[in-house]
Amino acid sequence: MSAILQMTVFGLALLSSLFLLLATCTDCWMVNADDSLEVSHKCRGLWRECVTNMQDGVRTCDQYDSILADHPVKIVVTRTLLIAADLLVGLALAALLLGLDCIKFLKEEPRVKLKMCHGAGVILGIGSILGLVGSVWYAVDVYVERAMLVSHNLFLGVHYDFGWSCWLGMAGSTGCFVASVLLTCCLHAHT
Repeated sequence: MSAILQMTVFGLALLSSLFLLLATCTDCWMVNADDSLEVSHKCRGLWRECVTNMQDGVRTCDQYDSILADHPVKIVVTRTLLIAADLLVGLALAALLLGLDCIKFLKEEPRVKLKMCHGAGVILGIGSILGLVGSVWYAVDVYVERAMLVSHNLFLGVHYDFGWSCWLGMAGSTGCFVASVLLTCCLHAHT
């Protein structure tokens, strides 16, 4: 039973970490939420802003000036938290892979392998919390920005909503958190 649980948790952690990594790299954290009369689709990400012409499908992207330039706080905080989450989740995946029973590494030391799985669960949990805080921070900031414009009856031509990268970051972080809980709590009960 433990081997099935380990493989299930590893699969969930791997898929969730891919979601988290894709969210960090992609550029659609905010999308324009205007009516259907728009002729272009605008996405803002952590690293650049892209516009896609809806008629011919041509996409152009503008990189932000510099990583160290003055950016809004939501971009800096989200970048930092998601990069830290990606690094921690990657470390946790490596530790989890070596701690799996089906891997021959330290095959004669089952207690060490179990500790590696528990340690991977803790690291995965910390990474998932960082990713979730970064994704939710960005989403809340987008919501507050939009609510402020609506409350002051301002329309600047484009207003933004959550993009698929933001949802992907939340889904990846949540999946990593579930994998962490399974590793730290349920794995011990099945050994």
